[in-house]
Amino acid sequence: MEQPAVDLELERYARQLRLLGESGQRALKEATVMVAGIGGLGGTAALYLAAAGIGKLILAHEGVIMKPDLNRQILMDTGHLGMERMSTAIAQLKRLNPQVVIEGHNARIEYDAAKPWVESADLVIDARYDFPERYALNRICVDTGTPMVEAAMYGFEISLTTIVPGQTPCLECLYPDVRPQWEPFGFPVLGATSGIAGCLAALEAVKWITRVGTTYAGVMHRFNSLDFSTYSVNITRNPNCACCGEGGTP
Repeated sequence: MEQPAVDLELERYARQLRLLGESGQRALKEATVMVAGIGGLGGTAALYLAAAGIGKLILAHEGVIMKPDLNRQILMDTGHLGMERMSTAIAQLKRLNPQVVIEGHNARIEYDAAKPWVESADLVIDARYDFPERYALNRICVDTGTPMVEAAMYGFEISLTTIVPGQTPCLECLYPDVRPQWEPFGFPVLGATSGIAGCLAALEAVKWITRVGTTYAGVMHRFNSLDFSTYSVNITRNPNCACCGEGGTP
């Protein structure tokens, strides 16, 4: 006799049910998370959300797999060099957990195209590698009222906060210069550091969805993976922010 689906789920998630409870696991199953960027950071976040039993993932990332990706992008592999990044990532995630619904977009984040994806999500994880896309995603989340886990890394340094439109600072509150100096294809990255950042982002998403633990809404958390030093600071909205302030988007 075939084992009932409910029993299979209880067996699959048995270890985390002791932490999240059945209500928490149900919340994960009913949730949709958009992960913008499936490189070393976003790919790790997507992997652990799929493993945790998230109901649906909406993924966005353009391009094909290249050799410099392979030191950190765990959804990619050597056998698929030159192939589309998105289709390979979806196949890897489906092998891990066939029950997760996955919608993939081989595209960069542009306001008009990405807005429906954000509107379909309960939560967004920002793991894009350049500021123009991060700003576009931030504005969409502010306009749609969608919470966003803002995760980033540079070298050995990781930063993380959760943006709640209308309650916490948005990305432009924190970094008002809309054209900062940035080299998206030249910055240094160690796979283990991006993996830590991705795990933190996935954990933050799980906490937000299940209401287990405390999130970093209104708090900027910094972690140095070289010496494991950490600190957190409270952050406040900028009333003159061009995106979410009184003179910006309502």
